Amino acid sequence: MNSNPIPQDGDIKTDEEFTENIGTGNKQQTPVQKKPRAPRKKKIQNVIDVPEISPVVITPIDTSTTSISNIVPNTDTPTIETLPVKNIIETKKSSFLKLSEKIKLLYRSFRPTEKLIFSIALATLIFSSLSLLGKVNDLYSVELPTKGGTYTEGVIGYARFINPLLGYTDADRDMISLIYSGLLKPTPEGKLVADLAQSWTVSDDGLTYTFILKDGLTFHDGKPLTTDDIEFTVQKAQDPLIKSPRAENWAGVTMEKVSPTEIKFILKKPYSPFLENMTLGILPKHIWSNIEHEAFDINTYNREPIGSGPFKIKKAYRNDTGIYEYYDLVPFENYSLGAPYISHFFVKFYKGEDEALAAYKNGSVSALGGVSPADANALKMKKNSLISTPLPRVFGLFFNQSNAPVLVNKEVREALNASINRLSLIDSILQGWGAVSKNAIPRSLSHNQEISHDTTSSSSSNTPSDATNSTSTENTLINDQYIAAGRKILTDKGWKQNADGIFEKQTKSGKTTETQILRFTISTSNVPELKQSAEILRDTWTKLGADVKVEIFEPSDLTQKVIRPRKYDSLLFGNVVGRDLDLYPFWHSSQRNDPGLNIALYTNIKADKALETIRNTSDEVKKADAYKVFENEIQNDIPAVFLYSPDYIYATSKDIHNLEISNITNPAERFMDVQSWYIETEKVWKIFEKQKI
Repeated sequence: MNSNPIPQDGDIKTDEEFTENIGTGNKQQTPVQKKPRAPRKKKIQNVIDVPEISPVVITPIDTSTTSISNIVPNTDTPTIETLPVKNIIETKKSSFLKLSEKIKLLYRSFRPTEKLIFSIALATLIFSSLSLLGKVNDLYSVELPTKGGTYTEGVIGYARFINPLLGYTDADRDMISLIYSGLLKPTPEGKLVADLAQSWTVSDDGLTYTFILKDGLTFHDGKPLTTDDIEFTVQKAQDPLIKSPRAENWAGVTMEKVSPTEIKFILKKPYSPFLENMTLGILPKHIWSNIEHEAFDINTYNREPIGSGPFKIKKAYRNDTGIYEYYDLVPFENYSLGAPYISHFFVKFYKGEDEALAAYKNGSVSALGGVSPADANALKMKKNSLISTPLPRVFGLFFNQSNAPVLVNKEVREALNASINRLSLIDSILQGWGAVSKNAIPRSLSHNQEISHDTTSSSSSNTPSDATNSTSTENTLINDQYIAAGRKILTDKGWKQNADGIFEKQTKSGKTTETQILRFTISTSNVPELKQSAEILRDTWTKLGADVKVEIFEPSDLTQKVIRPRKYDSLLFGNVVGRDLDLYPFWHSSQRNDPGLNIALYTNIKADKALETIRNTSDEVKKADAYKVFENEIQNDIPAVFLYSPDYIYATSKDIHNLEISNITNPAERFMDVQSWYIETEKVWKIFEKQKI
C-alpha cells in the first residue's frame, strides 16, 4: 500500500504528535476524540496530465484517522493522493528553527574559553571557505575589458584644422586620427590593415589598386559612406585651390568608381609606397561638397568635424575668445573596427609644455605626449608611467658643398664625422632618450646594421639608464680620443694648424696657390634641442681645429630664407622617414632644388638608381638589396654628419590597458589602436569567454 511520508526529524508515532505537526499548530492537551467528522474537500491546484482511463476519484484526508498509513485509496478506480504541502513546508521550517535553537543552547552552555575557541574555529572555517571559493573563481575565470571609464589626453598646442586634407600640426593630426578613418590603417606591428576597406588587390604591373568597402559603413551623422566620398576626398586633395599638404601624394592618380562599394586607383608608373596613401581620412561629400574653395579652410567643420573614425564629438568647449580648449568624444558605435571601450575620451589643449605638464602632474589629464627628455627623467623619478619609442627621424648636419667649397674635400667631411662622440651627444641633448644614427636610415629601420650605427646606444631599451656609465672626466677623455682621430685624418691629407689653431691647406690651381681654411657656418632652427646640438658641434670642432659659427633662425624664417633658396654652409635639421622608407624626396639628385628635400644637394648615380628601384619594385628582395646599395654610397660619400634619432616620450596612466605605441611614424599614430584601449574590466568564467568577446 502506497503512502507519502512527511519528511521531518523523527518518525510520527502517535496521534498526538501527528496532530501537533499537521493540525492547527496548537499542541493538544487531551487525547484525540475518535469521533467521525465530515471529510473536508481539497482543491488540486496543479493537475498533471493523467491518462484518461476512467474518472479520477480524489480521496480526501480524514484527520480523524489514527495514522497516515490508514489512508487507503479506493482500489477499484485510479486515485491521486494529496498531501498538505503547506504543512510540509511549515514542518521543515519548524525543524530548522529547532536546530537553530539547539545550536544557541549549545553555545550558551560553553565556558568563555570554549566560546572563544568555537568562534575562532567558525571564523576560520568561513574565511577558508571564502578563500577557497575565491581561488576557484580565479582559477576558472578570466579578466576581460568592458565598456566604461573616462580618459583625458593632454595636447600641447591648439587644433585649427581637424581635416585630413589641411591638418599639419601635431594637435591637428591627433584629432584627425581620433575622428577620421581611411581605407587602411597602421598597426603597432608596423603593418597596414583594412579599416574601411574589406579587401584590396594590386595588379601585376603595379599600376592598378582595387578596393572593396565593408558593408554598412556610415559617418558619425548616420549618412552612408560610399566610394562617392572616397573619390570626392582624393579629388579635393588634388585640387590646387585647396592647397592641401597631401596633394603631392596623389599627383597623377586617376580613379574609377565601379560601384558604391568598389573603386580603382590607377597610377601612371609603379610606386610601391602608394598603399600609405590609403590611410588618408575620408571626408563626407554630403557636407563638404556644399563648401566653396575660399571657405574650405575657415569652415566650422574644421573645428567640429564629422568623420567615420573610432570617436565622434559629443561636445566642443570654447573659451570666451572662441578658442577650442577641449573636446568630449564618445565611441562611434558603427566604427568599422568595432566601437571603442572607453566611454568618454576628453582631449584638452594647452599653450605650452609647462602648462600641460602641470596638468599631468595634478591629475587633470591622464596622459601627455611629446614630453621633453628633461621632464621625462623628472617624471620617471616619481614613478610615473612612461612609454617611449624611436621615431623614424634622423637629425644631422647636412653639407652644402656649393656654398662652402672647403666641404668639397672628402677628408674634411670625414674628420668632422669622426670627431663626434654621438653617445655623449645623446646623453647631453636627449638625456638618453634616443638612438645613435650614422646613416640616412634610422637604426630601427636600417637594412645594413653593420655599417650604419655604433654597436651601442644610449637607448638600447624602452627606458634609458638613469645616468651615463662614464664620469665627466672619462667622457672628456673619450671625446678627446674622437677629436684626435679627426685630427689624424686631416694631417694625413696635408692639413696643418695655423697660429690660431685653425686647420688650413695650400692648394695649387695652375700657377696660383690658394689657401683653404677650415671655416664654415651651422644654420639651424630656434628649437632648444637643435640650438644645444649646434653649440656642442661648434665646441667640438673648435677643439678639432675648425672655425665654426652658429646662426639661429625662427622656424618660418629658416624655411623661407635659408632652406628653400639653399643659403647655408651646413644645416642642422631632421628628416622624417615614413613607414614606407621612401628616401627618394630626400636624396635623389632630381630633388636638389626647391621644392625638393635633398638639402645636402647630394648627387650620386648609383644612389639614384637604387632609390628608383626602391620606389618602383614590389619585390622585397630587390628592394632590400637596393637599400643596402644606397646606404653604402651614403656611408662612403659622407654628404652629412648623422647624429641621432630621438625617442617619442608618452606619459600615461596606469589605469589604461592595452596601450601600445611601437612603430609609429608621427606622434598622432599613438592612437592607431585606440579602439582597443580600455579602463574597466570584468571577470568572466572561461567557459563564457568566447561569448563575451
